[in-house]
Amino acid sequence: METKNPRRTRDRILDLSLKLFNDFGEPNITTTIIAEEMGISPGNLYYHFRNKEDIVNSLFTQFEGEINKKLAFPQGRKANIQDIWTYLHLTFELVWRYRFFYRDLNDLLSRNRKLELTFKQILQHKIKVAKELCLGLRLDGEFEADDITIDALAGNMVVVATYWLSYEYVRNPRKYTELQAMSESLARGCYQVIVQISPYLRGHTKEVFEKLSHDYLLKIKHTS
Repeated sequence: METKNPRRTRDRILDLSLKLFNDFGEPNITTTIIAEEMGISPGNLYYHFRNKEDIVNSLFTQFEGEINKKLAFPQGRKANIQDIWTYLHLTFELVWRYRFFYRDLNDLLSRNRKLELTFKQILQHKIKVAKELCLGLRLDGEFEADDITIDALAGNMVVVATYWLSYEYVRNPRKYTELQAMSESLARGCYQVIVQISPYLRGHTKEVFEKLSHDYLLKIKHTS
């Protein structure tokens, strides 16, 4: 039991820190606040984490592991437009779970060299995935765009996905933490990302996209 308690306490600290960072912003939360909310002494917290940066880095390691799983291609076949739609929804849900990284992104990167380097790699990976998805569709004759256009589209898609929550926060900060409002916001974010490739879709893929878009817009209309 003694060997398990530190791990459980460490996980509880991470879970609580993630909630506090998400709700109030990472710059506004100190290790003292975390310890008080946990009901433990600062010394107990420092036994598990040297400082707040150590907590942030540990949460980022969790996030990095999860997003690398999300950024995986289907095994044994090419990705289709339904895969892309599903992939975007799963990615946005993960971004929402770790939303403080995206809300406080510029500030965090300016203070944390590890995050600066690793987040840059994640963005590059996202762009690579977006490009390969477009190239795969083009190879099947379902996407009509040259390499320069695909490069621009991939970059634009990642920009929108990365800063969508910041845009939503500025647009309506009072509703930022409301689950229903954010569920709709994440759906809109997915649509705003994928709609950028719609003018270049052809054949069956275009038909499937139009059906997905119709269902999405109908759903949003009924919930708004």
